[in-house]
Amino acid sequence: MIIVDTALRRRQENGNPLKVGVVGCGFLGGAVIRQIVERMPGMQLAGVATRTPSRAIDLLAGTGISTDGLEVGTLSQLNDRIRRGLPPVTGDVNLLCQAEAVEVIIDASGSIETGAEIALACIENSKHLILVNAELDATVGPILYRKASEQGLVFTGTDGDQPGTQMNLLRFVRMAGMKPLVAGNIKGLQDHYRTPETQKAFATEWGQNPWMVTSFADGTKISFEQALVANATGFTVSQRGMIGMAYKGHVDELTTRYDLEFLQRHDGIIDYVVGPHPGPGVYVIAIEEDPRRQHYLKYFKMGEGPLYCFYTPYHLCHLEAPISAARAALLGDEVVSPSHGPVVDVITVAKKDLAEGETLDPIGGFMTYGVCENSDIAHRDRLLPIGLAQGCRIRRDIARDQSITWDDVEVPSDSLVLQLRRQQDELFFSRH
Repeated sequence: MIIVDTALRRRQENGNPLKVGVVGCGFLGGAVIRQIVERMPGMQLAGVATRTPSRAIDLLAGTGISTDGLEVGTLSQLNDRIRRGLPPVTGDVNLLCQAEAVEVIIDASGSIETGAEIALACIENSKHLILVNAELDATVGPILYRKASEQGLVFTGTDGDQPGTQMNLLRFVRMAGMKPLVAGNIKGLQDHYRTPETQKAFATEWGQNPWMVTSFADGTKISFEQALVANATGFTVSQRGMIGMAYKGHVDELTTRYDLEFLQRHDGIIDYVVGPHPGPGVYVIAIEEDPRRQHYLKYFKMGEGPLYCFYTPYHLCHLEAPISAARAALLGDEVVSPSHGPVVDVITVAKKDLAEGETLDPIGGFMTYGVCENSDIAHRDRLLPIGLAQGCRIRRDIARDQSITWDDVEVPSDSLVLQLRRQQDELFFSRH
């Protein structure tokens, strides 16, 4: 998306930088804020909403911004600072969404429930929304996308996260006239039984939340990410949990690891692979059967065909999320959006034997992990989305590695996300 820099440069030259609000100031949100402030000409940080304003104030002070009057509590105060080109900090996300000058919001909250509140506030106040929140998107993204689209707003995941990077590759492959058959994610580790205890040292080393890090290691996060790609493309899973092969060779060699007839029968799948190099990154396996085009692809060192591998050996969400904001606000372009509705869901599986009466802990915890399943099957079998599992009380004993259903749990008091999920199921599955 090289055109984005030209669009931002024009906004800079016109003295009207793109005004972006950020929700969240954690490991990733803080990096996105610094990127906007220090490295994005043509873009203005128009405010930060966070549960811990002091953290955002310290971060902005480190970029050289004066902290005088930085924290605001009213809409008029917030609007005044934006007019003066200064980034206000608030503990109220609604204030940021209500600010007239803000054109686009980046959600780096890391919370499903908070993310739902942000999404609805953006829709109500006509703000484009960039999600660094795959958990929200995979759980209720299709209904929120529908609501945003009806208002002419962009609702999308972000560049630099694996789903967005895959979609960029998929768009390139399609523009080149080839047919993608696999959209894949590259992992270095996959172990469903990791816990915040096993991941504590790694999380401490990198200044991250052990529960979030656990969701990376136990397969839940990659399931959320690949569900986003499925819902954006119509690709499905060929089996519950995806294939998820282990392979230590070069990613180019994955063309020899997939069966062509199998892929053609499925007509587009999401998947992941553990261990190839270079990585981490993403890949797309595409087919080209025209011998004339194969001749040129062989000349350009792409192999014999008919399967060809395209890959990106990095994903830099903290640097690329602001680019997504520009794509949305200046070009009306979606990076990765659930335009196909719910195609794949992330269901809840027991990480250990669970006893009647226990209450399920948050994602990336000690009790559950998430895997991908096609949404029609998940709906038919009443499989519990892991995005709604936290706080559910177990009604009967459940064995390790058993999928958990709605009938296996008592759902806690009505939440916004649960309400949205019911709307989503009614919209997309009531016809069945």
